[in-house]
Amino acid sequence: MSSATHSSWEPARKVRTYEQVMSQIEQRILDGRLAPGDRLPSEREFAQLLGVSRPSLREALRVLEALGVVDVRPGRGPEGGTVFLGHPGTGFSMLLKMQLALGHFDPAEVLRTRLTLEEWAMTEAARHATQADHLALRAILDQMDSPHLTARDFNRLDTEFHVRIAESTGNSLAAHLMGSLRTAIQRQMIEAYEQLDDWRLTSRWVRREHRSILEAIENRDGRRAVELLHGHINGFYELGDDHRP
Repeated sequence: MSSATHSSWEPARKVRTYEQVMSQIEQRILDGRLAPGDRLPSEREFAQLLGVSRPSLREALRVLEALGVVDVRPGRGPEGGTVFLGHPGTGFSMLLKMQLALGHFDPAEVLRTRLTLEEWAMTEAARHATQADHLALRAILDQMDSPHLTARDFNRLDTEFHVRIAESTGNSLAAHLMGSLRTAIQRQMIEAYEQLDDWRLTSRWVRREHRSILEAIENRDGRRAVELLHGHINGFYELGDDHRP
């Protein structure tokens, strides 16, 4: 594990200091000088290297932590300090969710983006999903059959099913994008379900369509899986036309 110590850190300009700190860290990530598992110097040492106040440094690190780039651990020694994470954080999901909530994207744009991503996922899952993936997807569908689920629980499992299909493609970036998109629209999806006259009746055909999609994936029939996906998504949006997620 390498350590990001003294080399080449530059004093930050005094305008929007925390952004200057983030800019230097970003550049080091992009050019490969910082990698997952690397640690930043101690807060006092790092602030001195950058020529900034410790509160400004803390502000920059708080933003990076919220974005899921670093983990700021209390204390000293091997378990403490600021460590760069080696897995995607929740920052992208959080930002996308807020952007959607503020209405920065038209619902039609969201739907088209979701369809494009899921079409690709269905095709690739039909090619690459393993038996273990098939079993995991069937287990999710079995949970969705429970009569005791709330609309919120059902939607959580619905999201899990679609994200798990993306994961079965073997493309971790696509899976993360799918998870982020579904997380971002989750509130709208739940509201759409809860405003239906009988969401449990709707859930019956949703579950049937899920099983048909999985069957197509298991049969390595990507074209059929995509065809079923279109009916699945478009049918739900038409059903909830007045409350589109």
